[in-house]
Amino acid sequence: MENSREQVPWFKGTNGRTRNIQDAEEFELRTPESPFFPLSSRSLGKQPSYHEGGTIDWWHEEAAERERKRLLRTRHGFQGLLALILDSCSMWLVIVLTGVGIGTAGAWLDVLVKWLGDLREGRCSYGFFYNQVTCCSGMGPGEICGEWKTWSDYLGVRFIFAQSLLQSFIYVFLAIGFAGSAAFLVKSYAPYAFHTGIPEIKAILSGYVLDSFLSPWTLLIKALGLALAVASGLSLGKEGPLVHVSCCMAYLLSKMFKQFRSNEAQKRKLLTAAAVAGVSVAFGSPLGGVLFGLEELDTFASGGDVMWRGFVTSSIAAMTLQYIDPFGTSKLVLFQVTEAATVWRAFELIPWLFLAVIGGLLGSFLIKLNAAIAVYRRNSVLHEWPTLEVIGFTALTAAVSYLVVFLRVQSSELVSNLFQECDPNRLDYHGLCNATAIWANVFLLILTALTKVVLTAWTFGMMIPAGIFLPTIAIGACLGRAVGLITQGLHRAYPSAWIFSSCPPDITARCVSPGFYAVIGASAMLGGVTRMTVSLVVILFELTGALSHVLPIMISVMVSKWVADAFGKEGIYSIWIAMHQYPWVPPAEFRDHGETAAQVMKPADELVAIRDDGGGCTLQELDVLLNTHHFHGFPVLREDQLLGYVTREGLWTAMEPLLAEDAASGNRRNCTFYARAATADPHIVDLSSVLEDAVLKLRKEVPLELVVSMFQKLNVRHVLFAQEGKLTGMVSKTDIVWLLTARSPYTGALSEKSW
Repeated sequence: MENSREQVPWFKGTNGRTRNIQDAEEFELRTPESPFFPLSSRSLGKQPSYHEGGTIDWWHEEAAERERKRLLRTRHGFQGLLALILDSCSMWLVIVLTGVGIGTAGAWLDVLVKWLGDLREGRCSYGFFYNQVTCCSGMGPGEICGEWKTWSDYLGVRFIFAQSLLQSFIYVFLAIGFAGSAAFLVKSYAPYAFHTGIPEIKAILSGYVLDSFLSPWTLLIKALGLALAVASGLSLGKEGPLVHVSCCMAYLLSKMFKQFRSNEAQKRKLLTAAAVAGVSVAFGSPLGGVLFGLEELDTFASGGDVMWRGFVTSSIAAMTLQYIDPFGTSKLVLFQVTEAATVWRAFELIPWLFLAVIGGLLGSFLIKLNAAIAVYRRNSVLHEWPTLEVIGFTALTAAVSYLVVFLRVQSSELVSNLFQECDPNRLDYHGLCNATAIWANVFLLILTALTKVVLTAWTFGMMIPAGIFLPTIAIGACLGRAVGLITQGLHRAYPSAWIFSSCPPDITARCVSPGFYAVIGASAMLGGVTRMTVSLVVILFELTGALSHVLPIMISVMVSKWVADAFGKEGIYSIWIAMHQYPWVPPAEFRDHGETAAQVMKPADELVAIRDDGGGCTLQELDVLLNTHHFHGFPVLREDQLLGYVTREGLWTAMEPLLAEDAASGNRRNCTFYARAATADPHIVDLSSVLEDAVLKLRKEVPLELVVSMFQKLNVRHVLFAQEGKLTGMVSKTDIVWLLTARSPYTGALSEKSW
């Protein structure tokens, strides 16, 4: 091995390799004479025992599923036909039940959140469990509801100072009670129920094993804690956590059927459909949910059947939500945009592009601020007192929010009113339509947006269920409405200016629609934070019903992403995955600069390998090896020749009964991974069937770009490198993940342990 070798600058290593890419893409394929054994149904029948924090063997799982289906098709007669029908029905039954379940849960959460949120300001005079909308149902537009009472009115407090003091006290007290209860439930019963859940779902769908994240307790606490957290008035949303809730439902339902219990790949295909349904219910956007799974979760690469299941689950969930109709509108649209006209003018592109740039800049700033706060929280005393942090920050949020009228209301109510155009038949929402108070409203809206940026950056990461979609939409809507009001004010002040020449000559006719500016601001801000594109556009026009303005939304999302990508291409979910150091390989295209695999692989002399020389090795030696080293697998060598690769799970599964036999008999048997050696000596235990059936083996001179692409597209856990049959090194999924995320300053900052 040469000593003059160049390393990839961002990858640490003690040894390098010369840059020689001659015959770079030459594969070392197995031949019939090679010592690797052929594929066997016996090895397929063994179910690997995956531990928490590991990754699944996609090839083994897919091969086992093909073998299971082949065996089903070999059964003849009525029983064989019935087995095929039941096998197919079990999958569709789980999909239908998941869709109905998450649709019902989403509607229940909407009702509970609305009631708890309204309870902070007052109650219905004729029913404690009625929210404000239900209490005032039947009232005409513009009518004042006398049935809804503030707490000061209900308790008969007459003095203005005492009224203000009572209202603020109840507002803050209930906020602390709701958020504190959510934090206590999460910390005490289901620690995995905190945060949004989307980063973990993305990691799980890529093969990460984290079954505790989908447990029944996690489902219960996530749903209940989410309702309490949103109702507390903290700057968070329910959209992301609903994806987690949906996946928990599908996971629990899948345990009823063996085909999902015994196959991790099929289970993840089912979770994909559930994740799509969660987005569908969260936004009332069935098509946007499917596109979210395609773009953000990167889940449909394995085949069209996965996308089809996601489409069905998303549709069923949306139909269930509309049937229950928690908002009482008989519509799936959450934030209906009232369009006075379907025409937009060319001059409006200027303020819209300005909003797109601001959304990209502010979105990138929010990501960096949130990551910095998360790292500070982990390294400070706050990490030891998460419930106290939630209580303290909730008190601060409630106190600040009560002073600003647009912060005091729920984010969903704020966004809904910001998206609405002024209508003389409707009540003026806190003076938004007051033409004489434009600059006061602009100041309040900008103040609300900036305050929400800080509050959201801190809240997203506390020990409570929290999503980031809705607060991000609210921030963008505030900024968009402010820009819309300024543009409308300029048109009213200078109606004859050349830039407004395309507007109607009648000054009383509407030319600028500030409500749609709020939609543009929301799309730009959300694009800057999540870096979503196609799915974001579809979600927004399904969310608002503004189909005629899809093109401006597309332009704002496109420009926002360009601006935000200039400061870092990772969205907020990718940043959190990197901070937790989950084994998720980003799907982004990777380009090397002439580097080869030799410059990132672990050299053979640094690897812990199993040596099967001479008479083999003893079972006790392998037991010591497994207890000493906690790697996920080991290369197997015989006189420097590479026999193959054995996983930790597979080796321990095969050794456990053999070790028990040796302990009972007092023998110390030898074992070998070389089938011919076991045939020659019947006293040697043959472990050749434990070797991996499919081992990807390359030359070390292959381009690094090719190696990364294989990990992204083939879902392999490791690649071995050999020269003339001799092991030269290995690259694992861990190495590729580190390679693609090492440039981030926050990589591994929140990681509990190395996986």
